[in-house]
Amino acid sequence: MEEYINLFENVIAKTSPKVDYMDIRFGMGDNTSILMKDGNVDEINTGMSLGARIRVLNNGAWGFAYTTDLSKINEITETAIKLSNSLKGDVELSESDIIKDKVEVDVKIPFKDISIEEKSDIMKQANNAATIDKVNSTTVSYGDSEVNELFMNSEGSEIQVKTSRVRMALNASATNGEIIQFGHGSLGGVKGFEVIADADIEEFGRKISEKAVRLLDAKPAPSGQFPVIADPELTGVLIHEALGHAVEGDLILQNDSILKDRIGTQIASDIVNIFDDASLRDGFGYYPYDVEGVKTKPNQLVKDGKLISLLNSRSTSSKLGMKSSGNARSIIADQPIVRMSNTFLQPGDMEVSELFEGIDNGIYLKGSRGGQVDTGKGIFQFNAAEGYMIENGEITTPLRDVSLSGNILETLKNIDAIGNDFKLSVGFCGKGGQTAPVGDGGPHTRILNALVGGMG
Repeated sequence: MEEYINLFENVIAKTSPKVDYMDIRFGMGDNTSILMKDGNVDEINTGMSLGARIRVLNNGAWGFAYTTDLSKINEITETAIKLSNSLKGDVELSESDIIKDKVEVDVKIPFKDISIEEKSDIMKQANNAATIDKVNSTTVSYGDSEVNELFMNSEGSEIQVKTSRVRMALNASATNGEIIQFGHGSLGGVKGFEVIADADIEEFGRKISEKAVRLLDAKPAPSGQFPVIADPELTGVLIHEALGHAVEGDLILQNDSILKDRIGTQIASDIVNIFDDASLRDGFGYYPYDVEGVKTKPNQLVKDGKLISLLNSRSTSSKLGMKSSGNARSIIADQPIVRMSNTFLQPGDMEVSELFEGIDNGIYLKGSRGGQVDTGKGIFQFNAAEGYMIENGEITTPLRDVSLSGNILETLKNIDAIGNDFKLSVGFCGKGGQTAPVGDGGPHTRILNALVGGMG
């Protein structure tokens, strides 16, 4: 990295007198992705990536330029300056610490030590385990990346981060000749190949297909208001979609959030505590510094039901009179935007079995098949992967095609019991045409008077 540091130091030295602020992000990485359909490798992509972007701030406006050819670094710097000078804006940056640091993720098994054939073999194991009776199709996807990044700015920060990230996902469909049902699962982490090597691949594949087959005999879900227990995965989706997006500083400033001007107000029941924590190393959304060089740490968004913080970049936090929370994210070629990292509901003190006690007629929801949220109106709808009736405190009839919908604030206030278990899911979040790795989760959660929809 030393040669790149010297190159960018010279660029900053020449450019900073001409602008109010500038920063440089540089990255080079190795990436592999493999797609397997019905046991056959359908696609393999491997390659190296290298790129640098210059961002300059002048007259309250950003100039942004990117290149994969470092011989053009001076050229794109001039482009960025011209762009910023051609605009007028109201961008200001909140104060940030000047940091010099070097961080490297712990890796036991480097991806380069595992051949494409070995990676494909493990995918084949997952596929074979998932190929059980009534399963008619499977898709296994694998992706790994090792990236070296460098961030430098005109304030004096110089941060090097080496990150490894891997994920494997499996989708299975099952049919009885009349209907088709699906199972999905994924595993991954911000580590090396040991995440995959240490996993029980046979169990991983089998459980996903068993879910798809089980849903063939499940009954259509009833519709109406019920006490609901959400498993950790669905709890995570609820927190991510219903709360997480609504506390993003850019949406607040765009008047597109039900939580605008609600800092310090009660938005959930007093047992609810919600965090976003990019510094959580076991979370798939882990990063030690955001793309503006801000060090990450646990950020409590909701404390005892009160909204106490937001997610911010340096520019959104400046307008909101806050400090950046370290939530500016993007790939190097894109403009940074405010994003979640690892977002979760803090566990409570109840045993999971206790949550079910006293429910005469309720619904247990497990997993997620996606959904949608309108942060401005404060309403959401999520589809659970599977469900079960709860009768007299016992889990009974399996359900399919079940959804959970409602008003964000009403639903958060209807959380009346929280389990003492905890799990973070491995996933990706899309926003503004960009995709970012995230973790979301929490414990089993009980919600009163939840609006459940189904075909029954």
